[in-house]
Amino acid sequence: MRRPWEFLKGDTFPKLLQERALLNPRGVAFREKTWGIWRPTTWHEYYERVSKFAYGLLALGFRRGDHLAVVGYNRPEILIAEQSAMALGGISVGVYPDTLPEERAYWLDYTDVKVVVAEDQEQVDKILVVKKDLPKLEYIIYWDERMMWQYKDIKEPRLLSWKEVEKLGEEVRKSDSKLLEELIAKTHPDDVCLILSTSGTTGRPKGVMLTYSSMMSMAKNLWEVDPIEENFEYVSYLPFGWIGEQMMSLAMHMLVGFKINFVEEPETFWRDFREIAPHFMFGPARVYEMIYSKIMEHLEDAWDFDKKIFEIALNIGYRKVEAELTGKRIPFWLTLLWHISRMLIYRSILDKTGLKRIKYAYVGGSFLGPDYLKFYRALGVNLKRIWGMTEVSGIATVHPDNEVRLDTVGKPIANTEIKIAEDGEILVRTPAVMAGYYKRPEATAEALKDGWLYTGDVGMLTEDGHLVYLGRKEDMQRLEDGTNFSALFIENMLKFSPYIKEAFVYGEGKPYIVAIININFDVVSKWAEKHGIAYTSYQDLSQKKEVYDLLEEVIKKVNATLPERLRIKAFTSLFKEFHPDDGEMTRTRKLRRVFITEKYKGLLEAMYRGDSTYRLRLQIRYEDGSVRDVEMEVSIRRS
Repeated sequence: MRRPWEFLKGDTFPKLLQERALLNPRGVAFREKTWGIWRPTTWHEYYERVSKFAYGLLALGFRRGDHLAVVGYNRPEILIAEQSAMALGGISVGVYPDTLPEERAYWLDYTDVKVVVAEDQEQVDKILVVKKDLPKLEYIIYWDERMMWQYKDIKEPRLLSWKEVEKLGEEVRKSDSKLLEELIAKTHPDDVCLILSTSGTTGRPKGVMLTYSSMMSMAKNLWEVDPIEENFEYVSYLPFGWIGEQMMSLAMHMLVGFKINFVEEPETFWRDFREIAPHFMFGPARVYEMIYSKIMEHLEDAWDFDKKIFEIALNIGYRKVEAELTGKRIPFWLTLLWHISRMLIYRSILDKTGLKRIKYAYVGGSFLGPDYLKFYRALGVNLKRIWGMTEVSGIATVHPDNEVRLDTVGKPIANTEIKIAEDGEILVRTPAVMAGYYKRPEATAEALKDGWLYTGDVGMLTEDGHLVYLGRKEDMQRLEDGTNFSALFIENMLKFSPYIKEAFVYGEGKPYIVAIININFDVVSKWAEKHGIAYTSYQDLSQKKEVYDLLEEVIKKVNATLPERLRIKAFTSLFKEFHPDDGEMTRTRKLRRVFITEKYKGLLEAMYRGDSTYRLRLQIRYEDGSVRDVEMEVSIRRS
């Protein structure tokens, strides 16, 4: 099979962009939806926009080795700014758009950022409020100019609009029109091009240094397993601070040349996603959990007859999936019934969710429970688990199409080796491995030994080479009698219920397992209205006796599938959701277990004392940045 990059000579992203602009100038590189219209940008226009901005950065004194950060919702400007910095020999630093000002101050200062490119007033404000902690920051550039006239008097750091930067670059370009080409030619595959953060589940995030070579190796190795075609459509929606978006919108895009689509606004994402109906997608578990919850939520409002028809069709899909997973021959009658179900039932659901053209749907970043995998595959969505991390440029394992298994995260992609250390830690050897942690030589030495990356994840290999992922080392717990268990595994079983959005399972050194649950407000509120249960807020609804009864039924079903020692013996419904702003989750929505255990220490102790209630006092950060103390009594239910 012909590889899409075979005719290209470029070994860095700026060189590849330059080549594509020359070889396919009218080809569409990406589209952005504005005012309801999808507006295309060709490869030639992409390169021209990068050239204009790069010359502007040169005018500001940006040079080889300097660091530029881009922060905002997914827009073409993020890719353009990144490519501009790289074209000059600089490094792009990833930033999550929802980070708190103090988190952002630490990250930008630690990574020595000289220039920040921000989307709008909101993102600029988050930087200005901590500018005293950013002595190395010289410029803030913004592309959305609304309300920015108010900031004209600010001198340090200097504020400039995108257009002003491009205008400054015009003079530099006139004086030396070949300068950018010369600088692009000097970029080398072993140059560090990106610094992205680790998840920070156990402390301050570290900066992972990735080279052009490592990023392109991962993309090529994944392509060998799942060939992505040039005519494929992709929707950009994951934060560019995460490796998941960088590996698709930057590395894979430059090698393959498919079309990226940027939606109009975060609020219009699903409508725009449905319009495009992409051929492949990548997302963390919460995205697929959310789609599933939406489907179940709509089903709650359906007529009983429609519910029954859906149940029958879904069971047909489940039977087909069971046969596929066990390697059994699928009888003709079952195949026929599945195709009929697809035409009459599944197709409508897939159309409404934008999944009707999906060839590959990847889930990674957090573990998705087996029930979700079966559900999507029953509908005909080729959902596959991947396992990887920022330190390997994204992906290290994936399910091959004909070897999807519920208990594994797939096999190593091309040119990737995996072995298990004596203590169960997963070790990886790949050309896609990081160059190291930025300014953290000790951490680098701990992670990289004899060509192997020590991942901090725990797992095991099956006889046929599949990786079984058990979680982070901190996810593994031991009851007081020595019984080992994976908290993550039980949490995922709980979250398969549409009524549960998040769960924290605990039992380290204790006689039994307990759980703190976040209800899924959208689904539970509709359930409450249907059953005539009055409530005023999330806090109120979460403590209703009827809601506890509902959750108890979910837990009973989960417990029925678990060994006696691993069953949940007590639970509570929290009156707030776990949230990154309150320190309980990372920006990729992974639970910070050590933090939660300490924060809810009193509640956990009450659950083990056998109390029926506990008065919980918490500090909660609201969307406007204010912090307030909230005190409320929560119920504790034995199960």
